[in-house]
Amino acid sequence: MAKCDACGNDYDKAFKVTKAGKAYTFDSFECAIHILAPACAACGVRVIGHGLEHNGTIYCCAHCAGRQGVEQLKDRV
Repeated sequence: MAKCDACGNDYDKAFKVTKAGKAYTFDSFECAIHILAPACAACGVRVIGHGLEHNGTIYCCAHCAGRQGVEQLKDRV
């Protein structure tokens, strides 16, 4: 069995993810999201979809980008 890097659970159906050359072991997608998904710079929610990016900063939506003064991003074009 393999131990989850997020919660420590020892699980027989764990899986591995490699990101930027570093390997992680997780027991669920929830744990993988907790460790790997970026957080919105405005509200802190984990961005598991496409999100929006401006100058290297990630936002979950145009509303949050606007709260940070980034007005040119749109959720839909």
